[in-house]
Amino acid sequence: MGLFKKREYIRITPAPSQQKSKEIAKPAVPDNMWEKCPGCGKPIYRKKMGVERICSHCGYCFRIGARERLNLVVDAESFEEWDKNLEFVNPLDFPGYSEKHQIAQKKTGLDEAVITGKASIEGKETIIGIMDSHFIMGSMSSLVGEKITRAFEKAEQLKLPVVLFTASGGARMQEGIISLMQMAKISGAVKSHSDTGLLYVTVLTDPTTGGVTASFAMQGDIILAEPQALIGFAGRRVIEQTIGQKLPDDFQRAEFLLEHGFIDKIVPRNKIREQLSIILDLHER
Repeated sequence: MGLFKKREYIRITPAPSQQKSKEIAKPAVPDNMWEKCPGCGKPIYRKKMGVERICSHCGYCFRIGARERLNLVVDAESFEEWDKNLEFVNPLDFPGYSEKHQIAQKKTGLDEAVITGKASIEGKETIIGIMDSHFIMGSMSSLVGEKITRAFEKAEQLKLPVVLFTASGGARMQEGIISLMQMAKISGAVKSHSDTGLLYVTVLTDPTTGGVTASFAMQGDIILAEPQALIGFAGRRVIEQTIGQKLPDDFQRAEFLLEHGFIDKIVPRNKIREQLSIILDLHER
């Protein structure tokens, strides 16, 4: 039985400092290195997207801010911003609206959901407006309506074309009917500008919906769109429930609208500056 007797061993426990030295350090992985594409669902290495923020797999254009887009489109140091400090109003005294507006201003560095002004694109002077979906979802407020209307009025005075990038969830609910009135107000300015024979180009970006789509976004002489941009009026579920039918998977996407004649051309973000330059050049001739 002595063969199966359990032997006793002396256990030596290393000091805590020795234990730590033997541990293998884990490599530090920075946050936000990868991002999932809403278009194809594949992960993308952020650095591969470049400043244009385009999916390398499917060409989907990620949402970007108004200042970022401005830098991609206009000539360096050519932008002269207009109506930057218009006074904010809360016409309905909607609870929490003023605070929400201030938060959006701090978050985006903008005074409102659109920037407007005069710039040049490859040497061709134009009036430009760029909406920003990061500012209360680019919703159409009375200030947004005023800034865009003034841009068209000044463009008419200066006899210059207008290029407008749209990105909006529609009317701003905190302003009620006053927000909806901007549809007619801007449309009137667009008509007056058009009657003088001047060019108006719209570039529909993701998302362009609601009252913006139902008015000035679709009134351009030439309507361009970014790939896979969501463009529509009512929401998909609302339409399906109303008509009692299942809609196509690509319904309200730029490609669907192009196929059905609602827009003129789909232009990748890294080609939009070149395309606008060609259009403006043809207009000057």
